[in-house]
Amino acid sequence: MEGLGGFLPLILMFVVLYFLLIRPQQKRQKETREMHNSLQKGDKIVTIGGLHAIIDAIDEDKVILRAGDGSKLTYDRHAVREVVDQE
Repeated sequence: MEGLGGFLPLILMFVVLYFLLIRPQQKRQKETREMHNSLQKGDKIVTIGGLHAIIDAIDEDKVILRAGDGSKLTYDRHAVREVVDQE
């Protein structure tokens, strides 16, 4: 019985860590993965570097972005941080 009492605080700490750290991180990763899978041509996006652009073409691994001055830039699909406005 005393052995179980010694493990109880350890188990309780793991449960608290799961609900405060691990579970929210997994939820954010899932939302990011869904956002990357739903990217479409014409979406206004922001990259992880802060570039605001419009998706001109999309491939399995890469996106071609049209910047404000009309230049086209090729980025890795995972460099897209968020979709600002969907058309």
